Amino acid sequence: MREQIEILKAFTGTIQHYFGSWETIFSGVRDGRNPKWITYPIEGLFCAGVLMFLFRLGSRRQINHQMRGNGPSQSKFEAWFDVENIPHGDTINYGFKRLDADEVQEVVCRMVERLIRKKVLYRWRLFDNFLIAVDGTGMLTFRERHCEYCLSKKLRNGETLYYHPILEAKLVTANGFAFSIMTEFIENTNPQANKQDCELKAFYRLAERLKKRFPRLPICLLLDGLFAGGPTFQLCEDYNWRYLIVLQDDDLPNVHRTYDVVLPCVPENHKRVLLGQQQEIVQDYRWVTHIAYVDSEKSPHCLHLLSCEETKPNNQGDTRTSHHKWLTNFILTKTNVDTLANQGGRLRWKIENEGFNVQKNDGFNLEHPYSQDGNARKVFYFLLQIAYMIFLLMEKGSLFRNSFPNGVGSLRNIAFRLLEAWRNLHLSPAGFLSLYKGRYYIRLDSS
Repeated sequence: MREQIEILKAFTGTIQHYFGSWETIFSGVRDGRNPKWITYPIEGLFCAGVLMFLFRLGSRRQINHQMRGNGPSQSKFEAWFDVENIPHGDTINYGFKRLDADEVQEVVCRMVERLIRKKVLYRWRLFDNFLIAVDGTGMLTFRERHCEYCLSKKLRNGETLYYHPILEAKLVTANGFAFSIMTEFIENTNPQANKQDCELKAFYRLAERLKKRFPRLPICLLLDGLFAGGPTFQLCEDYNWRYLIVLQDDDLPNVHRTYDVVLPCVPENHKRVLLGQQQEIVQDYRWVTHIAYVDSEKSPHCLHLLSCEETKPNNQGDTRTSHHKWLTNFILTKTNVDTLANQGGRLRWKIENEGFNVQKNDGFNLEHPYSQDGNARKVFYFLLQIAYMIFLLMEKGSLFRNSFPNGVGSLRNIAFRLLEAWRNLHLSPAGFLSLYKGRYYIRLDSS
């Protein structure tokens, strides 16, 4: 019982400490339902959706099986929203169809903004810049056309695959945070267009929205080679953004050639760094600055290229060498190249691991179609991002870590224990609210 109280305290205390009440979190979202037929407040629908993802139930149907009809579960929900039961999964879907998805996107933006304003994430900035990784991923795939906005592609066997990808901008940190800050859905909204929507088009839309929503936020974009081009360089210059772009051998061949020609002429542009408990990891950095590049529109750009050759032992006792290159608009010097690489460029993969991989394969079921309605599906996607933000803050917060110093095994076990506490711990409404409304001091694990 004590452990169940502690994990509920960590959960409710994290929400209250960082974001306040559910009403505060979702303020500004207009309820599109008929007031005469409303049983559950809109905040209750949102909360039930967030709980579905936090508990990793996997589908709306599991809300009915795992949460509705369960006394302790209903009692806690009643304490929050003064209703007798938890809304049915179909009720949630019905309500989400009638919302403005952009208003729910604004909730996500506001939550990240609150963390920034409270200086929760300041220690993980790169030279005062917040790291925003941008990458695309698949969300839904179908063998038949799902809706008029589907993208399509021909497979080798002659079949046509219909799919819905997204482009995500996530604020990433060295300790494992990967918070969605803005999402751009890649879809064919214009039936008259002669080309499909794509990641590059979505990136320019996303960047414009990001600058408009966070006009003064110091940003360093972490990108892959797809975005290495004149429009991106110009955009970052216009918006006063920094960037670190992973450069592969076949990206911008003229830049690679200039680098290879100039590098022998600047032998001083070299730095060796030893890492690891026994200094067994060797990193050799080399760089060339002020590379002239002219894009396809004949616009000139000044680029800097940083390379790292890393050698470290593998599990078999041998050594393995890897090569990395980043294109950047940071001025490269001997004092900052290793910081830019290790605390900047190499964090781009966190959008894949801590972001997409966990949300797809660790119980959040990102690729599950939570609704057949396009608008409701977007709302569910945003709730997944909200739930994941709360989960990461809880898992790395001192409320949870002090109560479970040895951990609980995998991260999935946290969700399992949280669900069991929600379903099995009998608390009066006043007792539950005392956990939720307590005053907590939370420190985040920075390891």
